[in-house]
Amino acid sequence: MPFVSRAVSAAAISLTAFAAVPSTGAAEPRNPECIAPAQPGGGFDITCKLAQATLKQSGAVKSQVRLSYMPGGIGAVAYNAVVGQRRAEPGTIIAFSAGSLLNLAQGKFGAYTEKDVRWVASIGADYGAVVVRNESEFKSLDGLMSAIKKDVTSVIIGAGGTIGSQDWMKAAMAARAAGIDYKAMRFVAFEGGGDCATALQGGHVDVCMNDVGDSQAAIDGGAPLKLLAIFSEDRLPGKLAGVPTAKEQGFDIQWPIVRGFYVGPDVSDADYAWWADAFTATMKSPDYAAELQKRNLFPLPMTGEQTTAFVEERVTAYKKLAADFGLAVK
Repeated sequence: MPFVSRAVSAAAISLTAFAAVPSTGAAEPRNPECIAPAQPGGGFDITCKLAQATLKQSGAVKSQVRLSYMPGGIGAVAYNAVVGQRRAEPGTIIAFSAGSLLNLAQGKFGAYTEKDVRWVASIGADYGAVVVRNESEFKSLDGLMSAIKKDVTSVIIGAGGTIGSQDWMKAAMAARAAGIDYKAMRFVAFEGGGDCATALQGGHVDVCMNDVGDSQAAIDGGAPLKLLAIFSEDRLPGKLAGVPTAKEQGFDIQWPIVRGFYVGPDVSDADYAWWADAFTATMKSPDYAAELQKRNLFPLPMTGEQTTAFVEERVTAYKKLAADFGLAVK
């Protein structure tokens, strides 16, 4: 049975749907930092840069949020560093995505679970995508999967993360829907979507299972790539309206991707609420929708305890999905 997200629909959430977060009077953290837990160029990078631009633009923060990169394990290295060594830093926010939650569901962050940090906000939604080179022989998702079905070793699939990652999961779900043994896929793991896109341009892989946000950003920047399919329920608006969904091409698969932030487990209630307030104000600001659109992201505004409840629900759903594909769950 195809995976259909039980996540809150982006279209169904209005800017009045924020959880109520009390005003704390806490001071703005000194030297605020956003950690992107991967190399530059992927979805975590986009998430931090969105926060950097909009928090300052909205007036929620007075100082510029600095960016740092902590690659490793699609978020595992950063998660372990924050929980193990940087537990109480009030000015440090760390980007997360659906991929982070899927890995948590499988115990890929070591001894830690989703209950070991404080989930601050969801600031937008992305979607999974199938990406090829402009000159690729593959003109449709059906054509791609037919080639793999004919000879499973003939197509090299690149993805951010190892077996069980969200990018691997997209490939496995499409393979299973096409009647292909997903365990036999020729699969190459990269640290993130940016690395996969670079390998794709160099001809080292034939296709990337990636995300709309970072893939379209690369295309907008001149990368000779194209989106073959998007894992959304319906076609996306604007410049993405010409890209067919996987569902249109016979693969009823949706993969929405939450993008947001957490802080360390010992960050005080006042500082946690300060960040939730800051994101609430920012996402209500007049220019926020345009900033999302610039990054090919879509509204999914949640802060505070609403975010925590959402994360816990998603991890539970991902545990069921992982088990369905024979993966270990925590």
